[in-house]
Amino acid sequence: MGKVKEGDVVLVHYTGKLSDGQVFDSSLQREPLEVTLGQGSLIPGFEKGLIDMAPTDKKTILIDKKDAYGEKQKELFQTVPKEHLPKDMTPEVDMALVASNEDGSEKQLRIAEVNENDIVVDANHPLAGQDLTFELELMEIK
Repeated sequence: MGKVKEGDVVLVHYTGKLSDGQVFDSSLQREPLEVTLGQGSLIPGFEKGLIDMAPTDKKTILIDKKDAYGEKQKELFQTVPKEHLPKDMTPEVDMALVASNEDGSEKQLRIAEVNENDIVVDANHPLAGQDLTFELELMEIK
């Protein structure tokens, strides 16, 4: 039975938890994640955690924020006047927003602060600034 190395295509079940134990994502109720290691489609700490696992291996890994989604970046916070919001919207902290970029792509935002005349939006990944724990079970190396 081989062990996982960079370039392998693997099937893995996972459960991701925040430092307080709250589950933020899990594959257990769906098909396992299929991924090719070394293509940058996973956070670095997750990929490192899979290296040298063999099929049926289970382990729990702790991923420092620098190997996950990084620190929150101050430059990704922006103040937006409330007059730019839809008239029927009542902004609240942690409310999700979607902004359209000039090229037609969309950016996910979160309201970080609500003030009298403006709001502060946060374009960081929702898990930025957090250490993560993943429970992994390697199902298959293809």
